[in-house]
Amino acid sequence: MAETMAQHGAGPHAGDGETRRDFLKLTAGAFAAVGVGAIAWPFIASMNPARDVLALSTTEVDLKPIATGSAVTVVWRGKPVFVRNRTAEEIKVAREAPLSQLPDPAPDQTRIKKDPWLVLVGICTHLGCVPLGQKPTDPRGDYGGWFCPCHGSHYDTSGRIRKGPAPANLMVPDYVFTSDTAIRIG
Repeated sequence: MAETMAQHGAGPHAGDGETRRDFLKLTAGAFAAVGVGAIAWPFIASMNPARDVLALSTTEVDLKPIATGSAVTVVWRGKPVFVRNRTAEEIKVAREAPLSQLPDPAPDQTRIKKDPWLVLVGICTHLGCVPLGQKPTDPRGDYGGWFCPCHGSHYDTSGRIRKGPAPANLMVPDYVFTSDTAIRIG
């Protein structure tokens, strides 16, 4: 009878074959998963942005040299960004502007993170020109902000469109204050 049980796999070690088979299946599956991961990882990693692209994704700006009433232009992602240290009068005029008279109404307080600093992407929302108004000698339009001479768009001291064909305000990029005298754009 013991011979019959051994021939049919019903002996005292009959479960060992199933245990070994389960172990081999588990081991083969683990090696297959590691192999797929090893092949897929370089492919997935190649889709990440290159170092030069990552370097352009943020721009640091030191605010200390920007005097009250003046502005600088920095480049972020290939676009000009206007950083202006507004005067108390410019802030007052921007906040007193009736929203009902603005083609793209937006309160001044929603366009800044900290007085007196205004940070805007310097591209006209009409056809993508760069408005004038960064230099003291530039024409600033009827509202003291920026003026796009290509088609006559006038922006106020908050970068809001006030007159002309531009459909929207100058865009405010994502930025954070890294200290009281520095920002990081992007």
